[in-house]
Formats: sequence, C-alpha cells, structure tokens
Amino acid sequence: MSTVSDALEALTDLQPDRARITADILHGLSLRPRQLPSKYFYDARGSALFEQITRQPEYYPTRTELQLLQDVAGDIATVVGPRLHVVELGSGSGRKTELLLHALTDPVAYTPIEISRAALLASIARMAQALPDIEMLPVCADFTRPVQLPEPQREPARRLLFFPGSTLGNFAHTEAVALLQAMRQTMRRDGMALIGIDLHKDPALIEAAYNDAAGVTAEFTLNLLRRLNREIGSDFDLDSFQHRARYSVARLRIETELVSTRAQTVSVAGRSFDFADGEAMTVEYSHKYTDASFASLAAEAGLRVTAQWNASAPAFGLRLLQPA
Repeated sequence: MSTVSDALEALTDLQPDRARITADILHGLSLRPRQLPSKYFYDARGSALFEQITRQPEYYPTRTELQLLQDVAGDIATVVGPRLHVVELGSGSGRKTELLLHALTDPVAYTPIEISRAALLASIARMAQALPDIEMLPVCADFTRPVQLPEPQREPARRLLFFPGSTLGNFAHTEAVALLQAMRQTMRRDGMALIGIDLHKDPALIEAAYNDAAGVTAEFTLNLLRRLNREIGSDFDLDSFQHRARYSVARLRIETELVSTRAQTVSVAGRSFDFADGEAMTVEYSHKYTDASFASLAAEAGLRVTAQWNASAPAFGLRLLQPA
C-alpha cells in the first residue's frame, strides 16, 4: 500500500535550476522572432492559473477530454491490458489520470513527470490517498529532456505513457517528432502511449478558448514574465506587454504571443534586449490536428495509431500509439 509519505519519499527532483532557466531565456531572446519557452509557465502561481483556465466557459479542451475519458476509460482499459506502469508527461493536477487509473486493471505504478514541484506535490498527495494500492513514483523534471524513470517494486507487464491535454500541440513539428521518438524509446518495444489531441474545428471557437473574457489566460501568459523577474533577475515591465492569441488556419495552430506596447529595453543576466513598439515574443503554440496530419506525425517518429476515441462536439480525440 502506497501512502502520501511513501510517495513524497520516492520523489525524484530534477527541477531546472536558475542557470538552466537563464540559458533557455537568453537563447530564446536571441532568436528572431523572439521566443520564450512555454514550459516555464508552470511555477506555483502559473499552475494555479492554468487550473482556473480549464474551468473557464470558453476553454473546452479540459472538460471535453475529461468527459471523453469518463465515457471510454473502460474501453481503453480493455485495449491496453492489465498491470501497467503508467507514466504521465506534464501531469499537472492529475485529474484525468485519476479517471484512467481507476478504470485500469491492476495498475502497478504511477510516475507523474511534472516541472512544477508545487503542482506535483499537491497532485501526488491527493492521488496517493485516492489510489493507495498503486505505487507512486513522482519525478519533478522537464519531460522534454531525457529522464531516467524509477522502476516499480512490482514488475509491470508494460509501460503506458499518458500525455493528455493536447500538450503535444504545444511543440513545433520538428520538436513534436523528437518528443514522440523519445516516447517510443521510453515505452519500449511492447509499450504504448495514449495521447490527447485537439482536432481542427471552427476557428472562432478555438480562438475564444485562448482569449477568455475573464482574462485568466492573459494573466497566465504574463505570469511567465513575473516568474522570470523573480527567479533569474530579469526586469520585464508587465504593464508594457500584452497577451495575444490568434488561430492560423494555414498552420492549424494557435499562436500565443506577448506583445510589447512601447519601445523598451529589457535586461536579463547582464544582457540588454531592445523591443520595438508592437514587437511580439512567441510564448506558445497550440497545434490542432486532423486524423491524417496526426497519423503522419506519428509515422515520422516510428509510431502508428492502433486505436482512437473521439468526442464529437467540440471535436477532440484520444489516440493510442505503438511502435510501428
């Protein structure tokens, strides 16, 4: 039986340090157009704000995927089989995983990999209480970098990588292929990956989801600058940047940016970066998929779609991948 204290003692802490964050930010600001890595959204406040986003009326992905999981979790359990070591990338609150773990037959262990230590500790404390028979092996790390997974005490039949929330869509094409290739190696030859994908639909519906009327998404985006000021000593003026999210039909993706509202200079680690009035920094993509585009993406990574489940309105999907 796994207790909360057992889960916390098993924590593997590989959270990025100040030097790593600073290097990533300096690299992104040196690009044209400038970029900031979306993975750094998730400090404690950012994680809490994202949970608020998922409850906004315009933000359909979370509630749609939760309902889809409730409807098809039994079918998924039948397809993937018993005694799994479930590994979740970017686990967040773990709400979706809890539904999946309850439906699976005799799951052996659960390894959430989450960059926000606060979010990870909160979710694992709840999960250990709700699922005491599953060994909890949390890892605080950036899942986009190689992570050595802890091994469960009980031998699993196979690994199931769980990547819900359409998070794969946050990666540019080349990065998404590389991530899927890494997942193929992690799952091993007999493993599987269950991935949530947001499907192409009415652009107005998509844009509204990233521009909620309450302004929570805008606050979430700007919180990235607040975190950088606090953790690496940058001097971004939050009042001089605005959130902007627009859907590109040609590229099938939301493009989220922070736009400078005046000419200004920002200092990071002793280096100065000049921004023009109206200059935008890309902070996140959110790609949407068709069946054909996702199957093609998976194939580039040496994977194939072996099962799929869809919500019809708004369109959202879960795809099961295995090595080709």
